[in-house]
Amino acid sequence: MSATNDIIATVSAKIDNGERISDADAVALFECDDLFAIGRLAAAINRKKNGDKVLFNVNRHINYTNLCVNQCRFCAFCRQYGDEGAYAYNLSEILERAAQARAAGATELHMVGGLHPELPFEFYLRMMATIKANNPDIKIKAFTAVEIDYFSRISGLSIEVVISELKRLGLDSTPGGGAEILGEEVRSKICPEKISGARWLEVTEKIHAGGLKSNATMLFGHVENYADRVDHMAKIRALQDKTGGFQAFIPLAFQTENTRIPEAKGPGGIDCLKTLAISRIYLDNFKHIKAYWVMLGLKVAQVALAFGVNDLDGTVVEEKIGHDAGADSPQALSREEILRQIRAAGKIPVERDTLYNEVRVYSGADDDDEDQ
Repeated sequence: MSATNDIIATVSAKIDNGERISDADAVALFECDDLFAIGRLAAAINRKKNGDKVLFNVNRHINYTNLCVNQCRFCAFCRQYGDEGAYAYNLSEILERAAQARAAGATELHMVGGLHPELPFEFYLRMMATIKANNPDIKIKAFTAVEIDYFSRISGLSIEVVISELKRLGLDSTPGGGAEILGEEVRSKICPEKISGARWLEVTEKIHAGGLKSNATMLFGHVENYADRVDHMAKIRALQDKTGGFQAFIPLAFQTENTRIPEAKGPGGIDCLKTLAISRIYLDNFKHIKAYWVMLGLKVAQVALAFGVNDLDGTVVEEKIGHDAGADSPQALSREEILRQIRAAGKIPVERDTLYNEVRVYSGADDDDEDQ
């Protein structure tokens, strides 16, 4: 039996027996050339967990500032005072975007930004309270573990108090960014100024303990190797075993433009599909794997629906972080276009809310189908 057939048979047997695959198994899958065999395994797991449903939501991204005390090598979004394109929205500008989201039927605001060098923690509390007062029916998914750690440092408050105050004033969940690659060797190369991987996990555990759900991300396709990716997922899987607080895992395809990692080429389509599929196979304690179309591109994201993925993110509207790094995807998708993409893949579109409750199932070709 060839090495390829051997690892596929080994993993398939473990899946059939309800066993968890090992880190070595996951590395071997990354090294395996049989993309379609990996995809079939991932698709079978997803079908058992989620059937043919593919989730999406109507959301709006608000990247409220790109001013940041960190200047991570991989980041094309961050700016310093005086840099061309540097900005920070005031509360009126943020509220205007929230109102636009509400008018478009959005159920979620996705809000992340740079670590602003001057804004006090009180600004973010006021931002939460004001948005919620004006948009009580919209869920706010905001602030990575990196941002929450920063709020603790600038306020002198504990992580627990920061989380409690944000939650009290309107925070509903957190997006899970800032994880990048959690292993310190890679982290020291791409974002040495950012909190450590261990600290990201520590803050995220406290987010879950504070009663908030989060997602988990992995930035891949820069200087990391397969073992680094598996180590990252192992840390995520272990925390999920402990807290159960993660909703979705989101592999983020690295975008190379305007970054300071000249040796990084970015992942190709095959690597993206393989990474998504192996995520589905390895992360047995996650229900949802998301293909973030903004960074993957629409075509790869759609194909990923046959490789174990069951979530396409949402309408987005005004994403800046990936596009500053050269993402060639649209700035927004309409609900109708998302429905078309999902149906063309032979799947059933399901609109969800921030906490993965089903809002509406679209069963037929007519966008005005009744709820099922």
